Amino acid sequence: MKVLIACEFSGIVRSAFTARGHDAHSCDLLPSEIHGHHHTGDVLKYLLMFPIGFFDLIIAHPDCTYLANSGVRWLKAEDNRFDKERFKSMLSACTFFNLFYHFAEKVAIENPIPHIYAKRHIGMYSQIIQPWQFGHGETKATCLWLKNLPKLQPTNIVDGREARVHKEPPGKDRWKNRSRTFIGIAEAMAEQWG
Repeated sequence: MKVLIACEFSGIVRSAFTARGHDAHSCDLLPSEIHGHHHTGDVLKYLLMFPIGFFDLIIAHPDCTYLANSGVRWLKAEDNRFDKERFKSMLSACTFFNLFYHFAEKVAIENPIPHIYAKRHIGMYSQIIQPWQFGHGETKATCLWLKNLPKLQPTNIVDGREARVHKEPPGKDRWKNRSRTFIGIAEAMAEQWG
């Protein structure tokens, strides 16, 4: 199967699919942290290099900055009116999010819990998963929007649940450390959707 992992710099999900014999590629503005088939650049330009339907499966991890419920407070300025520029950025992020549905028959889009304004444009997620359902003793609510894919089934429910990702200390790599997919989730995706 031809698989594209969009907006993934870590290479974790791509590697899980490659290990199972799939022709898996990743694309991100950043270089990959794990060697493999990776294109550094704009994912939409990359997708337009191929006919629609070239990839059998796309798993996308679009930027959550303007979509996540945790950032909804930034949509309003001090006078309690919408910050027009921030709202425009949110609408652009929603458009980018929705574009992935058009490029493959099977699509999974991953993001944190969205705020109400984003939900109006990207729709309701199909399911919420947690790392502790896939062998990691941590909490990090992750939503999946699924097109022609079954819900991801837990593979290894564990105790010792800690919000480590939430507690990541400030620093230049905080966003990177918070955005990496847990290996157990990547393995489940490859096993169940591959």
